[in-house]
Amino acid sequence: MAAVDAGRDDFAADLGAAVSIDSATENLAGVRQMGDLFARQLTELGFDSRFVPLPASTGRAGHLVAEHRGTKGKRVLLIGHLDTVFPGANFKREGDQVSGAGVADMKGGDVVLIHALRALHRTGLLADTQIIVVMSGDEEAPGNPIEVTRRELLEAAKSSDLALAFESAIGKTGTVARRGNATWTLEVQGATGHSSGMFSAAMGSGSVFETARILSGFYEQLRPLDGITINPALVAGGVTAELTRTGGTVSGKANIIPQRTLVRGDLRYLSAAQLAEARVRMEAVVRKNLPRTSAELKFLDDAYPAMAPTPENYALLAQLSQASRDLGYGEITAFDPRGRGAGDIAFVSPPLPGLDGLGLGGKGEHTIHESADLSTAPELVKRAALLIYRLTR
Repeated sequence: MAAVDAGRDDFAADLGAAVSIDSATENLAGVRQMGDLFARQLTELGFDSRFVPLPASTGRAGHLVAEHRGTKGKRVLLIGHLDTVFPGANFKREGDQVSGAGVADMKGGDVVLIHALRALHRTGLLADTQIIVVMSGDEEAPGNPIEVTRRELLEAAKSSDLALAFESAIGKTGTVARRGNATWTLEVQGATGHSSGMFSAAMGSGSVFETARILSGFYEQLRPLDGITINPALVAGGVTAELTRTGGTVSGKANIIPQRTLVRGDLRYLSAAQLAEARVRMEAVVRKNLPRTSAELKFLDDAYPAMAPTPENYALLAQLSQASRDLGYGEITAFDPRGRGAGDIAFVSPPLPGLDGLGLGGKGEHTIHESADLSTAPELVKRAALLIYRLTR
């Protein structure tokens, strides 16, 4: 604990150095630079660190993998990620208040992870421990195919007994379950021509009205399902329409019936069974086409599984809570998975016992107003360090 306190000023400096690197997912050079920075820090702690590039066809940079070899205690997998939603290089600090891309999600969590290991290293307590660190370079927008872009994480899990992830802490809670996430697209076609023919037998209802009907149906069918959220995030409709992951283009005029409408969105769910039910309901809505229209619903091959709340996960939470109480910080309770999105830990837990939410908490995540409070960092680092220490005896 004294080692953590001694490194308190270093935490702010290390977080500033990390956020000052622009490592938005699509900035492949920046993600690599971010990986190299953390690799050097882990190497100083006795880890064998390397950056594992992904094939160019995935459109993603790759992952940091670092391993500390030993024979003592549980084999622990520590999970972070290098990328951010928005471009970085925008770190600002006013006292304990910091802002910038990734201060909470999750460069702040990565720095908590490293500082916990650094405190153990400085006191000789990393010796002979078995720890693997995996920080993915594309957690915010995973590349395809998933079996390739998560290969290093899955391989590390095979050599581990449990997993701890350092996404943002939410108050005095730990995360024993997370929702899964799937991306879906909708393509709607209709007849086009002069707008005076709208609703006629020849022209029908147009693609935009059909899209509105379908989205309204999704809302009515899925909103009652506990734990499900659906977000039609991008919509483009007109005589012509194109849509990418982050934007799109349309063309047309007010007096021309729109021929094509595209939608891209996400679906979040508590279990594989709930995902299956949601898909059945969505497909049933799509099939009831308005006159002279057609629609095609697709789910992309980038789904994150749900992290189930297993008894083993709750046992890990109990150990974290005990560590917190022993440090004088009070009890840690389970966070409701309905309030958490998808995360890399779900690829390995289950089957591994897993616990998430160990990193630096913040506000405005996934926005340009992301911020965090550095005054909470020592508590988080101490709690993580003590938990890792007890697991690796």
